[in-house]
Amino acid sequence: MSEPYIGKEELENVSEALRTGWISSNGHFIKDFESAFSKYIGTKHGVAVYNGTVAIHLALVALGVKKGDEVILPSLTSIACANAIAYTGAKPVFADSDREYWCVSPEDIKKRISKRTKAIMVVHIYGHPCDMDPIMEIADEKGIPVVEDCAEAHGGEYKGRKVGSFGAINCFSFYGNKIITTGEGGMCLTDDDELAERMMILKNQGTKPEFRNKYYYDMVGFNYRMTNVQAAIGLAQMDKLDYLIKQKRRIAAEYNSRFKANNDVTTAPEMPWAKNVYWYYSILVRKGLRDRTMQTLEKQGIESRPFFYPIHMLPHFKTGVKLKNAELLGFAGINLPSGPQLTSHDIGRVVDAVSSIRD
Repeated sequence: MSEPYIGKEELENVSEALRTGWISSNGHFIKDFESAFSKYIGTKHGVAVYNGTVAIHLALVALGVKKGDEVILPSLTSIACANAIAYTGAKPVFADSDREYWCVSPEDIKKRISKRTKAIMVVHIYGHPCDMDPIMEIADEKGIPVVEDCAEAHGGEYKGRKVGSFGAINCFSFYGNKIITTGEGGMCLTDDDELAERMMILKNQGTKPEFRNKYYYDMVGFNYRMTNVQAAIGLAQMDKLDYLIKQKRRIAAEYNSRFKANNDVTTAPEMPWAKNVYWYYSILVRKGLRDRTMQTLEKQGIESRPFFYPIHMLPHFKTGVKLKNAELLGFAGINLPSGPQLTSHDIGRVVDAVSSIRD
């Protein structure tokens, strides 16, 4: 679907980590990666962790989310978002998506706010930014912190400003199929000094630098630390990030052009206020065609994936609420091969396979 783009620079950094013995959660690559990535996005602090799911959990705990609280999030997103909320004991409250650009609807967020709402989680789905101005207006008016899940949108922009710089805490994943990778890995970004310090303490078993005895604790913490080896890969990837985004956008432009003649396909959106980084190149197909299309692709040796299953319809999170757009998108969407080394020939094969499906 989207293979990592790894070269000699990553190998050299990893070799240095191995040669020097700094292979666990200490070493200069961690701080260097935190600094480089937070600077790229435009925030004051970066807190590296070992994957994107724990980045979300760490953010929620740092914001004080606990049992009895509610966190609003889109239903059309990765299960990791709802799971991280459940880890805290809070209740996920699912909001619908915008039909045009697929991200969570600001209007529906507003409808879901209650006295128990402790945070609003937004997800920049498949690389397209959320409409952040109305979301931040709602959050500011109600005094509710926003958590951005930017796992799929490294370098995406809203009105010229990078996603991951709007919320109180903003979470990224560096899994192997993300735009840049550390194999596994994640990061929380914030401009808030206190939140940054709290997350650094929480991710390291609750260790506080002011305690003279490093094995003395006064809180429950976690082992959420990124390794120096992971960070060594991530730091090398930073030099490739802009190139990889250009490749993603090149691939999307070619897909869009080739699908123009297919009336059964709705191509990936890009609103006038957004820069979509097209983590996955995604399409919607006419009702009833999705499964047949994916089966045809599979028979031709082409991997594809469906959109996220609407979480409000899963057995352990089922609410009985009807979310029209999340359901429509969830059962009509297909993610197509999107790796940065995809050629025009590769794209042509995919488009031809999709376009061969008819009623």
